[in-house]
Amino acid sequence: MFSFTLLAFLCCAFSLSAGAIVKRYASHSGEYGGTLGTRFSHSVNQLDGPITAIKIRVYSSYITGLQVRYGRDWSDYVGGTAGELHHIVLHPGEGIDHVSGMADSYLRKLEFHTSLRRHFSFGVAAGTAFSGIPLFPNSALSYLSGRADSSYVYAISFHWLMRRTQGNQLQAKTN
Repeated sequence: MFSFTLLAFLCCAFSLSAGAIVKRYASHSGEYGGTLGTRFSHSVNQLDGPITAIKIRVYSSYITGLQVRYGRDWSDYVGGTAGELHHIVLHPGEGIDHVSGMADSYLRKLEFHTSLRRHFSFGVAAGTAFSGIPLFPNSALSYLSGRADSSYVYAISFHWLMRRTQGNQLQAKTN
């Protein structure tokens, strides 16, 4: 009798929780670039909110470093300190729709394209071209991962998440 009661309880609990399951459409593109460096991931940072700003450091023909602001909080900086630091700030509700670039053993160029049709380009045309795009429509860049060391960013991956929309803009997480 106890096992029957336990089984019935588990079935009811499962059916109640199944109604609360929400589909989230996520996709991934990359890894673009080389195999050197240590892996990094901003998967935990995405919980702070959508991407609101990006810092990119460029030296000669290399992307040497990057840092991303998720909501109001910055991720750890990855890469080196050589080169010029560039700063992108997204408008409220703006998301990154796709990222293109070039890479070989190193990350050479990054181009960010936003939902407000803005375009930001960093680095030089060297290596093999890539285009990181989401699998599902109405998705935005959710977080970055890749490979870096204390001098360079060697490779990058893009992680996309379908947006919850209000009108045509990405809803920002509020704290």
